[in-house]
Amino acid sequence: MNKRALVSVTDKTGVVEFCKELNKLGYEVISTGNTFKMLEEKGVKAIQIDEVTKFPEILDGRVKTLNPYIHGGILYKRDDENHVETVKKHDIHSIDLVVVNLYDFEGTLKMGKSHEEMIENIDIGGPSMIRSAAKNYKDVTVIVDVKDYPMIIEKLQNNSLTLEDRKRLAYKAFSTTGRYDALISSYFAGEVKDEYPEILNLTFQREQTLRYGENPHQGGVLYSQPNAKNPILNFEQLNGKELSFNNINDLHGCLEVMREFKDSEEVVSVAIKHTNPCGVGLGKNAYEAYTKCYESDKTSIFGGIVGITSTIDAETAKKMNEIFLEIVVAYDFTDEALEILKGKKNLRVLKINKIESSLQPYEMKYLDGKLLVQDRDTKLTNKCEVVTNIRPTEKQLKDMEFGMKVVKNMKSNAIAIVKDGETLALGCGQTSRIWALKNAIENNSDKNFKGAVLASDAFFPFEDCVTLAHKVGINAVVQPGGSINDKKSIDACNELGMTMVCTGIRHFKH
Repeated sequence: MNKRALVSVTDKTGVVEFCKELNKLGYEVISTGNTFKMLEEKGVKAIQIDEVTKFPEILDGRVKTLNPYIHGGILYKRDDENHVETVKKHDIHSIDLVVVNLYDFEGTLKMGKSHEEMIENIDIGGPSMIRSAAKNYKDVTVIVDVKDYPMIIEKLQNNSLTLEDRKRLAYKAFSTTGRYDALISSYFAGEVKDEYPEILNLTFQREQTLRYGENPHQGGVLYSQPNAKNPILNFEQLNGKELSFNNINDLHGCLEVMREFKDSEEVVSVAIKHTNPCGVGLGKNAYEAYTKCYESDKTSIFGGIVGITSTIDAETAKKMNEIFLEIVVAYDFTDEALEILKGKKNLRVLKINKIESSLQPYEMKYLDGKLLVQDRDTKLTNKCEVVTNIRPTEKQLKDMEFGMKVVKNMKSNAIAIVKDGETLALGCGQTSRIWALKNAIENNSDKNFKGAVLASDAFFPFEDCVTLAHKVGINAVVQPGGSINDKKSIDACNELGMTMVCTGIRHFKH
C-alpha cells in the first residue's frame, strides 16, 4: 500500500509543488477543505478527508479530522503487534507524513478583529494532528514550517530522512503548538482582564542571533514577543554595523527617556551610556536640543547613543559627527543629514516611528528560574505639594518636571541637577543618596549650579543633600518625600531660603 501524507494548511505557500513531489515519490495525499480544492485544481492527485473518515465535515468545518481513522493512522506504533492488529481490525490505514499549519490566530489578533472572529480562528483539529504526529515521531514525519518542504523532499528522494531529523521536526511542532496556545491564553487573559494570571503564558520568537552578549565571552540572542502592542524597539536601520546586545539594551534606555517627553511641544535629545542618561536637553529644534544634551556631559557622551524626537537636519548631523557615537536614532533625517551621518560607515543610524505610550502591561526581570513581574512605572507624580515657605516659580516647576522625568529613568540611587531644560549633572547607581549628589557635583565641578533644580528619585533620609545642594547654588528641590526625617530636610530648606516640592511617588530603578 502507498504511503499516505495528510496535508491541511492555512499558509499554502509552496504546498502544490510539495505535494506534486510527494505524488512522484508514491505518496497518496489526503487533504481537507480549501487545501484539497486548490490541490485538485492544480493537478495534484489527492483524496478528500471524508473518504478516509467515512464521515462528512460538519459544523462549518469545525469537525473534520477529529476521527479515529485519522488519529489512529497517525498514532499507532508500527512495531507494536497489538497496535498493528488493532488498525488492521478496524481497517485504519497508516498516515506517515503530516503537513499542517494552523489557522492564523496571530494575524487575526494583530488586525484587531472582533471576539467572534478571534474564536473562529482558534484551530482545534490542526494542533491535535500536529501533536499526534509529533508524539509518534519515530514512525511519522510532521511538518509545520513551509521552509522545511525542500529539505523534506530532498531527504525523501535520497531515503536519508533519519530518526534524528524526525525528532527535530517534532520539537519544532511542539514549539509551534505551545506558542499557539500561549497566544490564545494571553488573548483570553486580556479578555477577562486577569491582571496577574495564575499561569502566565509568554511566548517569544527568535529575531536575531547577536555577535555576543554583554561581554565577548557570553552568547546573546534577541527574541521578540509576537503579541506586543506598540513595542518601542521598532526601527529601520539606515546605516552602520549590526546592533549588539549592549546597543539594543542601551537603545531601549534611550527610547524610554524619549517616551517621557512624547507629549512635549519641544524637541528632546537624550544621550545614553550603559543604560543611564548622561545628558538630556530640551530645545525648540533638533540642533538646540542636541547642543544642550552634548553640553550636559561632553565626556560621557563619547561612544554613547543619542536620540532626538524630531527630524535631524544637516546642521545637527554635522555637529554629531564631530564626536564618536555608536547610534543616532530619530523620527527622520533630511537627505543631506543622512548623507553626512553615513560618512561614518560604522555609525548605526536608526529611524523610528513617533513614540507612543507603552501598551505592554508588565515589566519583567528574569532571575535564574524565577520571573519578577510588575506594573510599568508610568506615573510621574501623585501630587505637587509645596512643603516650604518659599513657593517655586513657574520656571522652577517646569524644570522640576523635567528633572523628575530624567531621574525616573536613572539607576537608583539617583540625582539629577537641571536648569532651563538641560541636565547640568547626573549621579546614579550609588548605595548612598549623598554619594549620588557628590558624584554629580564633583564630576561637573566646572558647571555653574546657581539657580538650578535638584531632582531625586526617592526621599532624603537626612538633610545633608539639601545642605550640599545649597552650597553649590541650587535653590530648588523636588523629591518624593515620605521619610521620617522629612521635616529636617524641609526645615533646612526654609533656613537656607530654598523651595521644595514633594511628589508623593518614588522611582527606584534597579
